[in-house]
This record gives sequence, C-alpha cells and structure tokens, in this order.
Amino acid sequence: MILAGPMSQSFVSQRLRLHYVDWGNRGAPPLLLVHGGRDHCRSWDWVAEELRADWHVIAFDHRGHGDSEWVNDGNYLTSDMVYDLAQLVHQLDLAPVTILAHSMGGDVSLRYAAAFPDMVAKLAAIEPVGLSPEMQPGASGEPYVERVRKWVEGKREAAGRLPRRYATVDEALARMIEANRYLSEEQARHLTYHGVNRNEDGSFSWKFDPYLHNWPVDTTPHALLEQAWAAITCPTLLFYGAESWATDRVETGWIEHFQDARMVKFENAGHWLHHDQFDRFMAELRGFL
Repeated sequence: MILAGPMSQSFVSQRLRLHYVDWGNRGAPPLLLVHGGRDHCRSWDWVAEELRADWHVIAFDHRGHGDSEWVNDGNYLTSDMVYDLAQLVHQLDLAPVTILAHSMGGDVSLRYAAAFPDMVAKLAAIEPVGLSPEMQPGASGEPYVERVRKWVEGKREAAGRLPRRYATVDEALARMIEANRYLSEEQARHLTYHGVNRNEDGSFSWKFDPYLHNWPVDTTPHALLEQAWAAITCPTLLFYGAESWATDRVETGWIEHFQDARMVKFENAGHWLHHDQFDRFMAELRGFL
C-alpha cells in the first residue's frame, strides 16, 4: 500500500538529532535528496512524489534547518554537514546511493562524493553554489583581520537577533513569494507551511537557525575545491538557472574540473529552477537517472 506522504524519522550526528523523511519502497535503489541553505526537506515533495514508485526516496534536514536541531554555538561548518550526510548514508546503509542536491546541499554533496567516490552511484546538483576565485573572501583586497572583525560583529548581531515573527501563515507566504517570483501560489504555500513553526503567542517563525545568516570567516581555498571536483568519479549532472543570483559557472569553465559531468542551463529560471520549471527539470533528471 502506498502511503499518502512520507514518514518522519531521525538519526544522530555529532550529538545532534537530525530529521529526515522516508517515502518508503525500501526494496528500490536509494535516492537521497539534499536541500539548500535556509530550506527544508519537504521542499523536495514534488520530486519525491514523481520518483517514489521507482526509488527509495529519502530527504533530510541539515543541522539548523527544518525539524533538525540547531547547534549550540551557532557555527555551521560545511565539513560538519558533510559528516552529517556521511552518517546518514552509513547508518541507513544506503551506499552506493544516488544523490539529488540543491545549492548549499549541492556543495556538501560534491565534497562527499569526492571524499567517498565508491559510496555515490550518481550525483545531480542544482546550482551547487561555490564562490568563483574572484568572489572568494579577500579577493577584493580586504585584509583578513578586517574580515575577522566583521565576522565577530556578525556573530554578536546574530546573538541578539530574534527570529522574525509573522502574525499569520499568509504573512510568511507573502515573504516566500517575494523571495522567488517564479513560484506558483500552491508551491509557495506548501514550502511555507512546512518551513514555519508556530510560536507560543500564536505567531509564526521560520524553522531555520538565525545564525545561518553569518557564515564562517574562513572558507575552503578554490584550488582545493577544484581538486575535490576532480576526484568525483560518478556520473554528474549540473543544473543552472539563467536568472539566478548564483555565479554563472557555464562561463567560468567550472565543468572542466569534473571527470564525467554534463551541465544544463535553464532559461527563464532562477536559483530554485526545480520549482520554476518542474516539468522540464523532471524530464532532464529522469533521463539522467
């Protein structure tokens, strides 16, 4: 019997209880869905509904996102998120796993596939955002100590920042639509419904940790990222939206660092191109899978 929706589960990584949803069909090949920054695992529901008959679909919430716990010190390191992904694959015995990831989750998944090439069968990444050499911290000539000062000030500001409160879900929905003009109202309402918690006073706030606004001052050098991409051995499909704010990797020669990769660019689509042009996205994804 096919369930109407996924079943919520949890696993532990570095003492944090992290949340994931399991869409069933355990006898099928595993497909792991990895969301982006300040998003949540239920943003993949449309994809999961399309693929659940052929795949054992699992989608998880990064630390500090969705229904996963927040870290105590407010520091969200990419390396810790790679460990979380590795723990989920290990604990659920998913390898060799096929991964579909978006944005920050794409960056995390690329690093995981590079470090553990035998654990990943295929990898599709939607705008796996990484800064170009020109956008790297310090590229503009700003001294390192100045970046440290700004990071400290940002942490202090985050410590005093209360999660924004919306009187109604519709108010939060309006913010969701403002952030992505390509979303239909149905999509935006679904993403908002699963992306907010109700506070004690009856208002609503986004589930993600406010500390996620302040990323660490130190980042992985671009040359090391290029080494990681070159270490990925599985077939890789990379998506980009022409209207996205993200760096246009098509014109920077990014794909040349991969052993076995193809890139697809969507016109009239932004950073969330899998929402913006769902039918085309699913056609490309199905062909790759």
